[in-house]
This record gives sequence, structure tokens and C-alpha cells, in this order.
Amino acid sequence: MQKNILLVGESWTSTSTHIKGFDQFATATWHSGATDFLAALADSQYAVTHMPAHAAAAEFPTTLQALQQWDAIILSDVGANTLLLHPDTWLKSRRTANRLTLIHDYVAAGGGLMMVGGYYSFQGINGGARYRNTAVEKVLPVRCLAWDDRIETPEGCYAEVQEAHAVLNDLPGEWPWLLGYNEVEMQPQGKLLATVAGSGHPLLAVRDYQQGRSLVWTSDMSAHWLPEEFAQWPGYRQLWINCLDWLTERA
Repeated sequence: MQKNILLVGESWTSTSTHIKGFDQFATATWHSGATDFLAALADSQYAVTHMPAHAAAAEFPTTLQALQQWDAIILSDVGANTLLLHPDTWLKSRRTANRLTLIHDYVAAGGGLMMVGGYYSFQGINGGARYRNTAVEKVLPVRCLAWDDRIETPEGCYAEVQEAHAVLNDLPGEWPWLLGYNEVEMQPQGKLLATVAGSGHPLLAVRDYQQGRSLVWTSDMSAHWLPEEFAQWPGYRQLWINCLDWLTERA
């Protein structure tokens, strides 16, 4: 049976100023970090709808009923402000739904939530992702730190499995290296499945929360923290399939 997944974030726009002697001009480029993930799941039982970060402020659902059309929601590199500041609030000073609270209620009622790491996940760059002490953090298997939580490992770092779990089933061979992740702390009710070797920092963790489930992967789903070697690893697809299988088991 096909299951419907909403992936929110994993996009950005870059602007550049080109200076050529006396003259200059500007360009803007839109990027997607979801390409490898979407390709890996294209022939699976999961129908993934990608809602880019620039669209999420206006288009992310504003009712619990609308959220419940999805078997699982993935937040990846999209900060709390994007979900809190609907254009009607930001531009017109109107009251709108608190969509972080709606995500909490969605999980509590039986939904599945995954947070994937990035510069605007967990607490994020300069603390700007701002999920600490929010209703979303309340359902996660980890707690966000109070400051910039990025750990850059340009030399490479590796996963270290802590215990057997369905999320880790059928993963082939040695895991490739990663180039960074968000540092977090375990929530007492979370279950730690994998750490970053040598640091003890959580990499993969899960939690049952009321009637629903949550899962975190504290590194990226694509560049720059997740290199091409990881995306080409046969276990890349299997890891995401396992994560979604576990999250939607009750759906």
C-alpha cells in the first residue's frame, strides 16, 4: 500500500554579485538538496511530496486534519520561523495557527515525524533554527542545545551502531563517512540507535510519543554534510526505507 510522505525544506536560493572591473551584476540560483533522497525513494511504496522551504511559509498545512493526510512528515533544513510566520501573520498582522503546535498534536494523535540535520535543523547555525523549547522538540527523541549546534568534521566521521533495531535492518557493509552533524542531547524517553564514533553524540535516535513516533538523523540527507560517497552507498536507500517503515508502522 502506498504511503504519503511530506518532505519540508531542503532547498535554498543563493545570490551572487559578479564584479568585473568597473562593472558588476547580480545573479540568483535556486538549489534543491532533496534530489538524491527523492531518487532513492522513487520506486518505493512511499510517495514523497517535496515542499521547498520558500513554499512552506504559506503552504504548510494550518489544521490538524490537513496534516493527517500524510503518513509521515520530514523536516529537513527548515527553521522554526518558516513554520511560525505565515505570510498572513508576517505581512498582515493576522492571527494564524501555530504550526509547531500542530506538528506536536499530529504526532501525539498517531503521526510520524522525522527531523533530518542541517544548518536550519535542531538549533542550527547561530542558533537560528530555533527548535529548542518548542512543541516540536517536545516530541523528539533528543533535546536541542541552546547555541549554534553544528559540528563540522571535514576530516570525516563515522556512524557507530549502539543496538539492533528495525531501522538498522539490512544495511550492507561499512557505512561511508559523513562531514558534519548537529550536536544534540538524548531525551530520556528516546532510544539511541547510532552515535558519531569517538564523540558519543547522537546520530540516529527514535521515540514513541503518545500514539505516534518520531525519529532523528542529525547529519544531512545530501551535501554538504552527506557526501556523494554516502548517497551512492547501497545502504542509503535502505536506511530511509527503514526509517519510514518504522515511522509509519502504526499509520
